[in-house]
Amino acid sequence: MGSKTRSAKQRFLISKGEGISLMAFQDKTLKCKDCGKDFIFTAGEQEFYAEKGFENEPARCRECRGNRRRSREGGEAQGTQREMHEAVCAQCGVVTQVPFKPRNDRPIYCRDCFIARKEQE
Repeated sequence: MGSKTRSAKQRFLISKGEGISLMAFQDKTLKCKDCGKDFIFTAGEQEFYAEKGFENEPARCRECRGNRRRSREGGEAQGTQREMHEAVCAQCGVVTQVPFKPRNDRPIYCRDCFIARKEQE
């Protein structure tokens, strides 16, 4: 049977390891752990997961995965701020703030001096 005669819902993957084996993927119905709705884990998605070496099936539907991703991205940007530390720029002497605790053995540069130094490299 040639690959062109297989149904659109079935995908075949040659697995890595000893010998060659074919795995047929078919659409599966799963239940979202967030909203509780059923969703389809398509044959194409299963093939992608297998190619990437993912061992677990998705636990959330596409909408809940997107909502979770957006809340994480927005949460970090709008959530807790990083602790800033004051330092004196080693090049121009201006007081600046950096998101790490300065060490005495390394020079600290303000944003403008840092960018200027990077452009010179």
